[in-house]
Amino acid sequence: MGKPQSIKEHIIEVTTELIEQYHGNTKSITARLIAEKADIGLGLINYHFGSKDNLITECVQRIIGKVVSGFHMEEEFDSDKERLAACAVYVFDFLFEHPAISRISILGDFHNYSEKCNSVFSQNGFTRCLQKDLAEQDKKILAFVLTAAMQVAFLGRDAAKALLGYDFTKPPDRAAYIHKLIDLLFEGTAC
Repeated sequence: MGKPQSIKEHIIEVTTELIEQYHGNTKSITARLIAEKADIGLGLINYHFGSKDNLITECVQRIIGKVVSGFHMEEEFDSDKERLAACAVYVFDFLFEHPAISRISILGDFHNYSEKCNSVFSQNGFTRCLQKDLAEQDKKILAFVLTAAMQVAFLGRDAAKALLGYDFTKPPDRAAYIHKLIDLLFEGTAC
């Protein structure tokens, strides 16, 4: 028999399910609804998280954390460039397959950018993809620029289609964008 789940973890699990169920529309997810679905008293949400917004933020961070930990680090690639492209396509696809959660994460990071935000977590994941071909500082800058370009393309997908010609509703266009972006970034480094 497994270890019993703590109340806090149970609240996070239920809230994450609601975020997915409501496609990231957090305005429709009230603290009362969370408490009802978790079969807990309303006050426990504030006790453990301070507010519904803090709870939502923690849930989204965990969702994105699972995405970043899903990077294909164990797979064999001929180069860092190929490994990075595979990971970036994986993340970019997630953004478009889970647009509401992604929007919450990206806009939340823009509002409160810190070393512990999802954007930096993603950048660190991309940096880990770059194992040998670049200097350490170049790795960090490349990962920063790649993350920013993916976020802007996601948030401005309609403008990006008009400006760049990529239809991000189509996975092949998303992959083509990432590969082109990585090609350009690697051209700018001394590999």
